[in-house]
Amino acid sequence: MKITDVELIRFRLPTFSHGTKWGYAVDGAEHDGVQTLTKIVTDEGVEGYATGGIHSNFYGASEDEIERLVKPLLVGQDPLDRGMLWEWMKANRGFSEALVGNIDSALWDLAGRAAGQSVATLMGRTRTKVRAYASTAPNIGSPDVYAKLALESRDRGYTAFKIHAYIYADPSTLEATPGKPASPKADLEVCEAVYEAVGDSMDLMLDPWGVYSLQESLMVGREIEQMGFYFFEHPMDERAVEPYRRLSAELEIPICGPELTAGMHYSRAEWVAQKATDIGRIDVNFGGLTACRRAVDMYESFGLPCEMHVGGFGNAAILGSTSQETCEFFERGLLFPADHPLGDYDKTPLYLKAPCDPMDLDGNVLLPQGDGLGYEFDWDYINANRLGRE
Repeated sequence: MKITDVELIRFRLPTFSHGTKWGYAVDGAEHDGVQTLTKIVTDEGVEGYATGGIHSNFYGASEDEIERLVKPLLVGQDPLDRGMLWEWMKANRGFSEALVGNIDSALWDLAGRAAGQSVATLMGRTRTKVRAYASTAPNIGSPDVYAKLALESRDRGYTAFKIHAYIYADPSTLEATPGKPASPKADLEVCEAVYEAVGDSMDLMLDPWGVYSLQESLMVGREIEQMGFYFFEHPMDERAVEPYRRLSAELEIPICGPELTAGMHYSRAEWVAQKATDIGRIDVNFGGLTACRRAVDMYESFGLPCEMHVGGFGNAAILGSTSQETCEFFERGLLFPADHPLGDYDKTPLYLKAPCDPMDLDGNVLLPQGDGLGYEFDWDYINANRLGRE
């Protein structure tokens, strides 16, 4: 089997997300965004896909990258040699690790479709469902709004709840800000309101998304330790590792990260070596399923868990081939209160026939079981909204 083409499919998809000059999105009026599919075509009719763009949380390749970088490297090669192709992409300085991740994900999808198996099965399936945590959207309102969402989430079946409080926003107005100074005291008010609402009936986490200083992280960490929070994720800028080493040493609560650090599994090994983290973090944006699997195995060999960052079909395949002891949760979100325009998270995205992460009443995500990564695309919707076609 040989790769004959690599295509980029771009189509309109409604979104409420709006970028700001501070580099952090806010929610506003509905408008058309762009979603992408990277499609790898072979001479035997087997295809592989990876999603990107406004809905998926994952990198979408550009037309220029496909034509200038991807096609010259992949066309004519056997797509099942994905390990070799991964090494080639990694060695090519034109490929960002996010682009490597996009193409690697499509190659894994193709391999599963060719074998008539799920990618989790190819990797060595361990489970078909994973405990979910409710992951809030940031800046959704007052502490009482967060407490209300926690109660709604518990009623829906969730057993764990992660707070994104006031990130790049003024807590009193919710207007966009540069991110610093942060609002650790306001964030703690949210944590206290959520804890008072659900108590010990849910495992609670906090993710400030890198806006705290070391001193703020220590202060907040000590407070949420007293409330029994499960982990403390990405509190500081991850470009500096030493503050994380000090934070991990001084706090009892497990520190989760790095979330956004470049360097695939290699940089994450450095964090482990420096004792800068207690729970690992990665997603397919950082070198694809190949790098994610290597990272998870590395963490496991050091006796550390690794939580996959956000949901998605690629991350789901990793979760389906790892143990609960190593990868405990599926991150489900970002969630809004039920009375918000985006409050129905269970609604299937318009371009899919089935969601990635249906959840049962016990708070477990039922992982995709279809061939490849398990995508079921609604081609009628995609073709009706396709961009760049006359």
